[in-house]
Amino acid sequence: MQPIRTFNVSPSLPAILEPLRKLAYNLHWDWNVDTKDLFRRLDRDLWDSSNQNPVLMLGTISQERLQEMAEDEGFIAQMNRAAQQLDDYLKNRAWYRKQRGTDRQECYAYFSMEFGLVKALPIYSGGLGVLAGDHLKSASDLGLPLAGVGLLYQEGYFSQYLNADGWQQERYPLNDFYNMPLHLERNPDGSELRIEVDYPGRKVYARIWRVQVGTVPLYLMDTNIEPNSRYDQDITDQLYGGDKTLRMHQEIMLGIGGVKMLKALGLTVTAYHMNEGHAAFMALERIRMLMEEHHLSFLEAEQVVISSSMFTTHTPVPAGFDLFEPDMVMHYLGQYPKMFGLSQNEFLALGREDTKDLSAPLNMAILAIKMSSFVNGVAALHGVVSRPMFQGLWPGLPEEEVPITSITNGVHARSCVAKSTQELYDRYLGPDWEMTRKDDRLWDRMSSIPDEELWRNHERCRSELVVFAREWLQKTLRERGAAQTEIEHAREALDPKVLTIGFARRFATYKRATLFLRDVDRIMRIMRDKNRPVQFVIAGKAHPMDIPGKELIRDIVHFIREHETISSMVFLPNYDINVARMMVSGCDVWLNTPRRPREASGTSGMKASMNGLPNLSILDGWWDEADYVRTGWPIGHGEFYEDTKYQDEVEANALYDLMEKEVVPLFYNRDADGIPRGWTAKMKDSIALNCPFFNTARMVKDYARRAYFPVSDRYHTMTNDGCAPAKELSQWKKHLLGKWQDIKIEAVDISQDKEVKVNQSIAVKSRINLMGLTPADVQVELYQGSVDANGEIVGGVPMVMEYLGEDPHNASLYTADITYTSSGLQGLSLRVLPKHDNLSSPYEVGVILWAH
Repeated sequence: MQPIRTFNVSPSLPAILEPLRKLAYNLHWDWNVDTKDLFRRLDRDLWDSSNQNPVLMLGTISQERLQEMAEDEGFIAQMNRAAQQLDDYLKNRAWYRKQRGTDRQECYAYFSMEFGLVKALPIYSGGLGVLAGDHLKSASDLGLPLAGVGLLYQEGYFSQYLNADGWQQERYPLNDFYNMPLHLERNPDGSELRIEVDYPGRKVYARIWRVQVGTVPLYLMDTNIEPNSRYDQDITDQLYGGDKTLRMHQEIMLGIGGVKMLKALGLTVTAYHMNEGHAAFMALERIRMLMEEHHLSFLEAEQVVISSSMFTTHTPVPAGFDLFEPDMVMHYLGQYPKMFGLSQNEFLALGREDTKDLSAPLNMAILAIKMSSFVNGVAALHGVVSRPMFQGLWPGLPEEEVPITSITNGVHARSCVAKSTQELYDRYLGPDWEMTRKDDRLWDRMSSIPDEELWRNHERCRSELVVFAREWLQKTLRERGAAQTEIEHAREALDPKVLTIGFARRFATYKRATLFLRDVDRIMRIMRDKNRPVQFVIAGKAHPMDIPGKELIRDIVHFIREHETISSMVFLPNYDINVARMMVSGCDVWLNTPRRPREASGTSGMKASMNGLPNLSILDGWWDEADYVRTGWPIGHGEFYEDTKYQDEVEANALYDLMEKEVVPLFYNRDADGIPRGWTAKMKDSIALNCPFFNTARMVKDYARRAYFPVSDRYHTMTNDGCAPAKELSQWKKHLLGKWQDIKIEAVDISQDKEVKVNQSIAVKSRINLMGLTPADVQVELYQGSVDANGEIVGGVPMVMEYLGEDPHNASLYTADITYTSSGLQGLSLRVLPKHDNLSSPYEVGVILWAH
């Protein structure tokens, strides 16, 4: 039966408790321990049963309990302190104002398919979403004028449970938006604010919800409304559900709908950040809007978009990018080439590497790269891996110069460090430890934390994990209808005094979740050593369509049953933010065994290190940059293998060797007071060396300084004076490309021949016919470095040549002096690149001319 009218019934709070409403609807409570304690104090059982959702708590708590707390002076005092802390926090934008002043008109829009913020808002699947959530939290801490853009999923990502055979099953509980920390955006007349997006033969409507993340708003689109058809209402039903058609529908809504939403909200965005390629269609809608509103040509509007967009890739393999076949693209987006004045192939070329391959699909990552002036991977190694993947977009450019840089990921410290551990750091390091740089003397104070205090705190965290794991297992077994004997066994799981190794991540095959089980006899000996036992806590989900990933989970469950290791190995179903927080604080070691270099970054190990856990990991992702000798144990030395079976054998044996010879002995080597001094020293190094760098405060500062600030400035430059600079730059590019193939490097004269001494100066002169271009249009460079066995310059270094003027035949003359500081076979070449004050880099145009 459908209702004839609906109402949103909000909690009725005593007037004195009204601050609770504001506290509940701002996610700042998630990283403010005082506010979180306040809601626990209100009703601890309800806090847990509501999935730690204070909005739902306030809607379901009894009026008697509310009245009781309204008369509790201690509670009122605590609530008022928390409300004052939030007010003070919202006014503090000190870092941003110090960098940019107080009078700038700018806004940065951060587009992501998923956001992992709190357990109470399950619209994330894993690392990409949690990273996005941490990005917003740190942007708030730093006072950045940033707004998040995403989709609000009615079912979100699945809840995981295991059947009797250990096979992953999925259920999709419905999200009740009206009992979540969400605000429905409205028009001045009180009606819902909605946008409309064109789909083939119809319009699809979305309403807008806002999540307040400290000072940062996160705007989420929801299509589950009338007058949308049931089919279109399901666009925002499940995260990463359905087929490629649904993926196209969702990415149109995220990218195109997101741009429309920002306009409807009245936001003037000056920098657009695509967190992965899912949002790349936003470039098309931005071009359309600019052409319509500013009367620009396609090339002029495209120039504004490129100048003010940035793209972060998290994918280390080409197979990870979304591809859409030409027919599908034209079916859904065929109106855009018509509006742009482009042919079908010219339009599709925006998302192709080989623009001559007319059958190639549109690659969302390539579309994002071509529409951006800043592109980055998420770890130094990931940047190295990404550059050859996309080198074809810059023909003739050496791999190391491909303009894809890296900004290493981080994690939000106050969101992942255990409460008691935060209090320990606050006491000995000061209240701002999570915002402090690596070179700050504050980290020298880590040695002042008594080993006894650090160790006892960690033992409490391990005990809390054991209690949590037992309760979690019993709860999930009851829900599955397991036998009572199995539930009873769960009460005996784990030992709070035993070395505990944690492994938790998405169950994709390249992450090799079962590598540590490769030699059953050896791992059983390690686990069952009477004097120095080891136990494992494992968690993670496989994508619903990933059968090999599900098989890995089943293999672990079967191993536990067949070898009767429930007391020393557990798999915790339905891994989420809360399970992760318990594990990264309560385990002793964090295990990671990806197949290098398939892990773009990884962040769970960062969270573990901030809690003092050493990492035991393959040298991949972020760990390749860490001081892995002092803060853990590297598995291998970063080797690459052709034979993956051989690799598994070698690296499994290396893992066992490390556990037997280094990890286990160090943990159990106790002094007379029962303290493992060598272990606590490694814990302190893990905190002091990893915490100040691998955090999102540092990461977002890097994004701000290297991308948001310059990209926003370019937007203002390009749109100044009716977009005159954009018009001029697009005309200049068109003129340059028309002349480029005619440029002739007529002569390169080098003062020395074959033999050159170290520190001997060499004069190089060149004569170039620019064929209608001017010397101001180009940059002429020497490119010199060592020569490898294939006759190629490796590790080349460019050097700008000085323009001398023209010769009698109107050729341009250039000169430079170089000096070699090392011996061996060296080489040099000469190249010509475009040059313009408003280019983001010389490589933006995509052309380069080398001497031959």
